[in-house]
Amino acid sequence: MLSTPGEIANNYIGIGKKKVAMRADKMFLLAVMAGIYIAVAGCGASTAACTVGGSAGKLVGACIFPAGLTLVLLAGSELFTGNCLLAIPLLSREITLSGMLRNWLIVYLGNFTGSILVAWMVAYSHQLSLFDGQLAAAAVGTAAAKVSMPFWDAFLKGILCNLLVCLAVWASFAAKDAAGKVIALFYPIVVFVVCGFEHSVANMFYCPVGLFAAGLPEYATAITTDISRLTWGNFLFGNLLPVTLGNIVGGSVFVGAVYWWVYCGNAKNSTEGK
Repeated sequence: MLSTPGEIANNYIGIGKKKVAMRADKMFLLAVMAGIYIAVAGCGASTAACTVGGSAGKLVGACIFPAGLTLVLLAGSELFTGNCLLAIPLLSREITLSGMLRNWLIVYLGNFTGSILVAWMVAYSHQLSLFDGQLAAAAVGTAAAKVSMPFWDAFLKGILCNLLVCLAVWASFAAKDAAGKVIALFYPIVVFVVCGFEHSVANMFYCPVGLFAAGLPEYATAITTDISRLTWGNFLFGNLLPVTLGNIVGGSVFVGAVYWWVYCGNAKNSTEGK
């Protein structure tokens, strides 16, 4: 048996209340773990893509990346982009705005910590030297492209990305078992990766790993990309900021607010879809 959309919406109110009420230290540690899971999945996706190359490689990598959200949901952790669904209990007046913002801030910082830790380890362990340095070149090229993206493009791609990520989380809540959850989340994540949409937590890995690699002389001969715009400032303010704002809109408005209105907005709506 699958949960109906109406049941998912109402169940998430209870889930959201627990998330907001969690102790700050536990919330942060679970967020660090989520950052690690997404970063390791990103590393795996990039490595797999290099084994094939071209558009086929992108598809192969896209099929690996859902491992990150699988671990987030099944192993237990806190992911900022998924927590944009806290708009549902907020609009239901079951949590406060300050409680939601506290969760977002702590989880965001934890995700950043976990992601950048993995990026540092990947670069300095010389994992990027695989395939005669092609992986390092790909990492730097990806980071350089992301930080060079126009603000508006990054914002819109952030909306589209978290629309799909929150739908993946939403759909996984319909399933009662692990296999069903993995199947439900798999395709929306593949779609966002193949399309090149922008995920703030994933970019907390992709951009720093490129920045670290660009600064290491052992990768220099493999890097042919123009790295003049690859700076920490361009990453934080030119990419991460607009992508984060887009992720908030995509998850909170296009998924959270819409489903709250349909299934929880008033007594009549809350009975529909059940």
